[in-house]
Amino acid sequence: MSKQLSPVLQSDQACCAPMTREPLDEADAAELARMFKALSDPVRLRLLSLIASYEGGEACVCDLTGPFDVSQPTISHHLKVLREAGLVGSERRGTWVYYWVRPVALNRLSALLQAPVAVRAGT
Repeated sequence: MSKQLSPVLQSDQACCAPMTREPLDEADAAELARMFKALSDPVRLRLLSLIASYEGGEACVCDLTGPFDVSQPTISHHLKVLREAGLVGSERRGTWVYYWVRPVALNRLSALLQAPVAVRAGT
């Protein structure tokens, strides 16, 4: 399996058609499942929301541990899962690591789940 990023993750455009119009291929399904799996944990979902809503669009790891009733190593683990799934980016600055949400990844998930334009009668 190639480690090269798909064109979807290299641009700011969500290219994927909603799954109601076109079936996913195996590679896209595996990549998207990894993103959804990362978001299936309540702590990770809250972390992503906290990072996204942070002023300036990025948050220091030092600001992410307070709102949770889990240890700092657990927060670090959850951030690693989000990063490996491609949902957040990070950068070390001195002793702290800063995180930001990757809009391309969220756009891709959003585009996949986009409802079809024509809705069946009665649904």
